[in-house]
Parts: sequence; C-alpha cells; structure tokens
Amino acid sequence: MDDKDTLRPPTLLTVREVAELLRVHQRTAYRLITGGSIKAIKIGSQWRVSEQSLMEFIESGWKESASSGKKKSGPDQYKLPLE
Repeated sequence: MDDKDTLRPPTLLTVREVAELLRVHQRTAYRLITGGSIKAIKIGSQWRVSEQSLMEFIESGWKESASSGKKKSGPDQYKLPLE
C-alpha cells in the first residue's frame, strides 16, 4: 500500500492556537468559531479547527477586502472578517 493511499487525519488546532496564529485574543477566536465564521468541530467540550478551515477563513478575508473596490489614499489595508 502506498503512503498516498493511507488517509491522514487533518491537523487540528485549539482555540488558543487559532488565536495565536491570527494574533487576536482567545475570546475573539472563540467567537469566530462558535459564530460559524471559522469552521470547527466540537470534541467533548472543546473546539478544534483544521488548518484548512483556518486558511479558508483567512483567504475569505483577503478576497472580501480585494473585492470591495474602494480606493483610499495611503497604503492598502486588509481586514479579516471578525464579525
């Protein structure tokens, strides 16, 4: 059996790890997860986020900012969809 034939589970991140990667407070990360902005799975009483779900959330923030089309003077600023 080849290595590519074996199914590997995704790397799951804790709420704390998500907060650290996004550089936000843990409560903000928790709200994003429980509010459905970041896809997650609840295992027992704890939430876990796959790396892919976190990357999708970040990508959606870049796409949303790029498609807003508003021209401002000064440097480009990008926002993640926090609420």
